Amino acid sequence: MVIVSIMRAGQGLLDGILELIPTARVGHIGLYRDPSTLVAVEYYFKVPHDIDQRDVLIVDPMLATGNSAVAAVDRIKESNPESIRFLCLLAAPEGIEHFHKYHPEIPLYTAAIDEKLDPHGYIIPGLGDAGDRLYGTR
Repeated sequence: MVIVSIMRAGQGLLDGILELIPTARVGHIGLYRDPSTLVAVEYYFKVPHDIDQRDVLIVDPMLATGNSAVAAVDRIKESNPESIRFLCLLAAPEGIEHFHKYHPEIPLYTAAIDEKLDPHGYIIPGLGDAGDRLYGTR
């Protein structure tokens, strides 16, 4: 098993998953959301060299627009792993719909689904920006 964390916001979730699966290998994808277009921009990618022989669990605390989740799965698919799953704590209906539009075959697991997205792509009522909360930025 390889756990791939979408960096910045995903670190706290990664730590918890590693308590459950301590033998998992770890990879990271650095993505940020362009504030004007809401498109995911990659700035870092590092995964174990043998990812093609493993199952992958991509973790990110929130699935808002779905753009980062789609970009992460696109990038991981290039490595041809055995399987891919996506795990988040909170999702917006629009993000789930967007994710399934591009990756209907990838299982998506979430603990809760909130109401909707606001015009800036934030989940309503949501929790605020996970990265900002975790690192005290913004």
